[in-house]
Amino acid sequence: MSDYRRNYDGRTFFFTVVTERRRPILTTDAGRDHLRQAIRMVRRKYPFEIVAIVLLPDHLHTVWTLPRDDVDYSRRWRLIKMHFTKAWLNGGGSDVAANASRQSKGERAIWQRRFYEHTCRDEEDLKRCVDYIHANPLKHGLVNRVADWPWSSFHRFVRAGEYPLEWSRTCEWSGDEFSDLE
Repeated sequence: MSDYRRNYDGRTFFFTVVTERRRPILTTDAGRDHLRQAIRMVRRKYPFEIVAIVLLPDHLHTVWTLPRDDVDYSRRWRLIKMHFTKAWLNGGGSDVAANASRQSKGERAIWQRRFYEHTCRDEEDLKRCVDYIHANPLKHGLVNRVADWPWSSFHRFVRAGEYPLEWSRTCEWSGDEFSDLE
């Protein structure tokens, strides 16, 4: 078994969370609704600020800032996945065939078990992570303009004056600066 360690130093973190076998369920009406409800339920008991987020069919990227006295993001993700899974299955959604390990633990195959986490080291790193989040639908070829993707905090950032509406056409990036976020 691998010796996997999470970094809990800091308060602001970038995450990537992926569906099992990259099933494109997250941007469906049901997927969006169940995820929204799961996040709300968890935030009531375990608060966190969603700095930025993008929802793609088979994965999501987000940056959270957690309270100083509780940076247990693993618990939050476990609960979000659990609530989503229950709602998804109760709503008629299906999972994929579970492997023997999942079956032995009684787990459903909706989400990949793990998630990627990156600690935002400073304001420059945070901006890089937020830019990556907002450019992601363009990177995956889902849209021609970042502004055309509806499930992104990009629109909130435009309203706040953080980005111009045509940001993806004016930004100078190759994607190489984001290689450690993939």
